Order: sequence, then C-alpha cells, then structure tokens
Amino acid sequence: MAEESQNKSEAQVWPAPAAQLKSAREFIKLCAASGERTLLLPDKDADGLCSGLIVYHTLLHLGLDSTLVSVHFPAKGSNIHAQAERDAIAQYGAAFIIVTDQGSRGGPPIVDSSDANPVQTLILDHHWSTAFPEGALVCTAAHCPPIATSATLAYEVCLPLVKESAQKHDPRAVELREKLDYLCAMGTMGDLGTSFKWEPPFPDMRDCLKKWTKKVLGEAIGLLNAPRRSAEYDVKTAWRALLNASSPRDLLDPSSNQDIRRLYAARAGVKAEVDRCARRPPTFSGDGRIALVRISSPAQIHPLIATRWSSSLKGARLEVVMCSNDGYTPGMTNFACRIARAGGGVVKIGTKRKADEGQEEDHETDIIAILKEYAGRVPGLRESMGDDFARGHKQASGGIVRSEDFERLWEVMLNLQNEQGDMPSKKRKAAAKGLPAQKNTLEGWFKKA
Repeated sequence: MAEESQNKSEAQVWPAPAAQLKSAREFIKLCAASGERTLLLPDKDADGLCSGLIVYHTLLHLGLDSTLVSVHFPAKGSNIHAQAERDAIAQYGAAFIIVTDQGSRGGPPIVDSSDANPVQTLILDHHWSTAFPEGALVCTAAHCPPIATSATLAYEVCLPLVKESAQKHDPRAVELREKLDYLCAMGTMGDLGTSFKWEPPFPDMRDCLKKWTKKVLGEAIGLLNAPRRSAEYDVKTAWRALLNASSPRDLLDPSSNQDIRRLYAARAGVKAEVDRCARRPPTFSGDGRIALVRISSPAQIHPLIATRWSSSLKGARLEVVMCSNDGYTPGMTNFACRIARAGGGVVKIGTKRKADEGQEEDHETDIIAILKEYAGRVPGLRESMGDDFARGHKQASGGIVRSEDFERLWEVMLNLQNEQGDMPSKKRKAAAKGLPAQKNTLEGWFKKA
C-alpha cells in the first residue's frame, strides 16, 4: 500500500509540478471562455508546431472562436524576446498569449500589460531554465525527469479538459482525442526520435503507433521540420499543412495541396545543403573535449551536422560535437552542440571512463555547463555573448552570438590544455590545421554519409 501511495505521489509531479499543471488547465479554460483575442507563439520545429496545435484544437473544442486565434512566428534568426518581436507581438492586441516550446529566460513580459489593456501569458516549455518573463504563468517540464517534450506536456495539460467534455457525451471529443494522440506522438518523436520507447510515465501511444506506423509519422516529421531549416524559413507553411491535415498520412501526399508540395521542396533544398557541408573535417579543442565543424550556409543545418558527427566521432576525452554556421544570420554565428555519443560523452547519469587512469566515475555531460565553463575563462566574454548563448537543453545546446565573440570562445577552447596532461603533439597539430585525427572514425563516417 505504501508503494502504491509513493507511485501515485511520483506520478503527480510529472510531466510538471502538479500545481503548475492545474494552473495551466485553468488558464486554458479561462482563455476559451473569455471570447477574447488569443495569440499562440509556438516554436518552429515539430515539437513546437505540435504542442501549439494541441493547444489550438483544445481552445476551439472548449468554445473559443477560431477567428479570435492568431499565430506568430519570429523572423529568421530572431526569438520572441527580441525587442522587434515584442513590438510585433503587441500589434496583435491579444488578451491571452500562449507560448509553447520557445525556450525560457528571465526578462520583461512578452507583452506589457496594463489595467487598460491586460494581457495574460502562459508558457508551456521543457527547455532548461530557472528564470522566466515577468508576469507569465509557467508550466515547465524541465525539472521533472524524465523530461517530457513540449508536445507531451501540452497533451497532458489539455487531455483532461477534452476528457471532461467526453463525459458530457460530446461526440467531437473522440475525434479530437485521436488528433491529440498523433500530434503528441509526432512532436515527441520529432525531439526524441522515431525509435523512442513510450514507457511510463509517458502516455500510452500503442494504438496511435499501430494505426499510423512509425514510418508514416517519421516521414511527416521530416517534412514538417524542413521549412524551418530552409534558407527561405517558410515556417507558416508547415503550420498550415499540419493544421489542415486530417491525419499524418495527408502530409505525405504532395498532390493534395500547395503547402505539402512546398514541404517537399524545402526538404530537398535542406538535403542539398547538408550534402554540401557535411564532410567538412572537425577541429579539436586543446583539451580534446570539443570537436568543431565549421560551415557557412543560409540554411539551419548546423544542428543536423552536429548530430551526424556526434554518433560517429570518437576520442578518449571527446564529450561534445559543435557545428558553427556563420552564413545563417549576417554578422552572427549560430552554433549547435550535441553529446559525442561515440566518444566519452554520456547523455544521462551513468559510467564514464577516465582515459588516463582507467577508472570509472559517475558523470553526466552537461553541454550548457561546459559552454559556460569555457566562456568564463575570459573576463567579460560570457556577458558579451548575451542571452542567446548556451540555450536549450543540457544534452543539446547551442546559441547565436556575434561572430567575433564566437572566435574568442573557440580560441579559448583551442588553446586549452587538458588538466590531466597535454594532447599528443601529432593530434594537436592535426587539430590546429582542421585535419582529422582519427582516420578510421572519419573514414567510417564518410561511408555512412
């Protein structure tokens, strides 16, 4: 009995604290009943789009007129906290704002609120943060492991509201439940991969996966993610395509409408850019913990290339693979970091070898902490890089910084010697020239590519 009580207690703090889940549901019910203008601010990837649409469909199901709901995506290379975006968001005149999967940080309100023009804001997110915009109601999954995606968080917030209407014999609830299921599955697999195992406390998606198959869902996810990675940054097309689709399979038919054809065109363009840039050899930091791949592309492919290298590049001390892109935003360097799974990095607490001592220790690779550690070695550099540095997750981070600041950061990494001894001279010379130090690893990677 005690064990059952403990299990129930643990269940109540997932995917977010119970009080936050309750407050988020009350916010959505209040918003739906208000008849006021509402603005959705979803992120641009599959998890952001799906979490935003879970909220959208729930609001409409609860009675909010679709003409009162707008959606806004920040400009390429920007974010909802930038002043230009805050000004654009304010122009909607919304009384309610719901932010999904955008990442969180401290600062002023998303939109200034006043007695004459009150604005209420809800943030649904799973990115690591302990600070949030002033005045926002926050429901975050970041502190309740296993960390849920934003789509799963939105699903767990909204599903009880849909179930309430089902108990009132609302025939629309059954159809909506099916839609919320596949949106949750697509958003979650968009972040965690199609091979993700839906084990508790994650929701049971066996029926959904059986009906649509991982193959169909994975194909749809790839198409939805393509516009935000393309040079054109046509994110609204992905939103419209998913909004108007009656099932995931609809997204795979390019003959159905122009939006779907644009998804396919965007995917082809992104693939061409990846093929052009993916074979650039890495440079290694002086302490061997970081491998940097430099590219210059107008497409957001740096996360894809970092992910590719992270699964194959090896090194006794290698923990993080970083891909920098100085062609995405003028004057800025966008970079993505992933844990070197084939090297010494580990995604969750487990066993990591000490290369020099042959011992084992409990260790978790925290990319955010690693980036801040390097930046902290140069007085003022951390502050100079601003709030867009080391954002995201401990296992998948990155940033957008001025190119001169990025070069200062890399100089620190390149010249830093390992605290347990110098990197062998031949490897240091190869790293400085940007040449591959592990011949077998790179050859194996090229074969895979």
